[in-house]
Amino acid sequence: MGVWLDNLIPLKAPALDPAHQYAGWQPAPPARSGLGCRLLADQRIPVEGGVTLSADVYTPKTPGRYPAIVQFAAYSRELHSAGIPTGSNEIGAPPVFTNHGYGQVVVMRRGMGRSGGEGRVFLNDQDVDDHAACIAWAAAQPWCDGRVVLFGTSYYGMTQPLVAVRRPPALKAFFCNEICTDYFRHLTQFGGVPGLYFFNLWMGANFTQAMFRLRVPPVLRALLSHITNSGLKRIWQPQLMKRTDKLFQAFMRQTPVRAVREWYVNWLIDGKTRAVSSIPPGPAGRLGEIEVPFVVAQNLGYFNLHQFGCYDLFENAGTPEDRKWMILAPPHYELPVYAWQMEAIAFFDHVLHGIENGYREQPAVRYWLDGAERYAGASDFPVPGSRPLRLHLAAAGTDGQTHRLQADAPQEGTLSWVAVPPGAVLVGGFDEVANQTLTFELEADRPLHLAGPVSLSLRLSCNDIDTQIVARLSRVAKDGTSRLLSLGTLAAARRLRDPERSTACEIAIDSEIPQPLTPGEPVDLIFSLTPAPTLLQPGETLRLDIASRLDLLRSNVSAGYVQFDIPAPPYFARNRLHLGEGCFLELRDVPA
Repeated sequence: MGVWLDNLIPLKAPALDPAHQYAGWQPAPPARSGLGCRLLADQRIPVEGGVTLSADVYTPKTPGRYPAIVQFAAYSRELHSAGIPTGSNEIGAPPVFTNHGYGQVVVMRRGMGRSGGEGRVFLNDQDVDDHAACIAWAAAQPWCDGRVVLFGTSYYGMTQPLVAVRRPPALKAFFCNEICTDYFRHLTQFGGVPGLYFFNLWMGANFTQAMFRLRVPPVLRALLSHITNSGLKRIWQPQLMKRTDKLFQAFMRQTPVRAVREWYVNWLIDGKTRAVSSIPPGPAGRLGEIEVPFVVAQNLGYFNLHQFGCYDLFENAGTPEDRKWMILAPPHYELPVYAWQMEAIAFFDHVLHGIENGYREQPAVRYWLDGAERYAGASDFPVPGSRPLRLHLAAAGTDGQTHRLQADAPQEGTLSWVAVPPGAVLVGGFDEVANQTLTFELEADRPLHLAGPVSLSLRLSCNDIDTQIVARLSRVAKDGTSRLLSLGTLAAARRLRDPERSTACEIAIDSEIPQPLTPGEPVDLIFSLTPAPTLLQPGETLRLDIASRLDLLRSNVSAGYVQFDIPAPPYFARNRLHLGEGCFLELRDVPA
């Protein structure tokens, strides 16, 4: 009776946008199609300690044995398949997978929603044990052919390499999107600053008592999917995107359950070092133990979340070179996330069924090339044959004027800007006498194909013991329109480099050891900006902006970019750049 009622109304899948499904190619048709969708709701998966986890299982309606896609996360899944615009809706649309011959197992971790047991801090070893048990359980189901793959975004993506290092026997491949690999560095202490605004949003949106208790009957979820994924989406989605910042602010005002608040206090206040932080370390350092094929995709519009994990995984995984792929996608933010399902099906069809659909011929790296508005391919990243391009910062007048980026000899001199803590109320006309940003520009005199790591080196002094540096890179078209490319940040008093954890695309910062500034005494800083492939045509401009607050430089979510404000700088201060050999922007120039 329950199965009949749960499937009374079929789930409606969204119309998937090809621009956000395939990274610049069109595969041969999927191995299977037209198989329908059936839901087996609230299936119980036994795990250690006599606990059972709740899983919604979607299988093709056509009887048979199919590979399973296991998805494991911390969230309530009650609204996921309904298409309700929530940030944790990161599983895709189940009918897309089942229609093409894959079962989908969506699991809630211990203590969340319908799952039993008591949850500990996110991404802990018990969760990984449970994830491995879910993979084994799915492989043994009568509808499964014994092979399991993984798919998902953000938390659903981060759990994939975490369990892949365990090498579960049934796991044959995974496809992860927007991940972190070092949770302390990438989540709780990004650039030496706690991820306050992201934690407020994430915890307030997903871990309130109401979310733990939420129960939505499957038949109601299916009914809602016909509304959210109808033709009306063309009307409501653009309006929602314009209001996403306000939606985020509403979530930030919610109250998470007590255990989550306790983790929050640790991450922000007490967990300043890895030894005392409650967050698990993540799979970084163990990625060489991964052997199965994978695809890792990254939205280039993210800044202080998800950004550097994909490069770490692609560079350091033990998977053979010809069995791993990385996709760097254009900035795009969607609620819910429906990206990459068809690309994943093409990948899984190739790996599991041996289908020659064109995936074997795809380059190891495909990256969106801003300015050219197309994907480019490479055998690795940084792109082999690319050359360092060092652009020195040079003064062209007083602090508030537009200055120069120049490839020739460095220029001596000084420039300054002021740091003002977030939320400070200032007298009228403050900005007329104290600039809060510095701007540098280079006008291209030849086509510049830039792809690879981006870093900024500064020689800086301050009249206080700490300050924050935020840098933004943009492309300015001939008509004056500006396109954000890249962002980076560093707390000056937490500037120590960590070479052992660095990758080819990220200069890792050891934020555990503070080094307070001596007022007036210059120090050398270097930090990474997010990689930003772009093609500048002659007459277009590369612009570098430097400030001390992200809110002065970030973009709106509706433009596809997601940057969470940071609680910095800590003090009112004047920051001074000592121009010369130690002040430069470094990119990678790809020869034509």
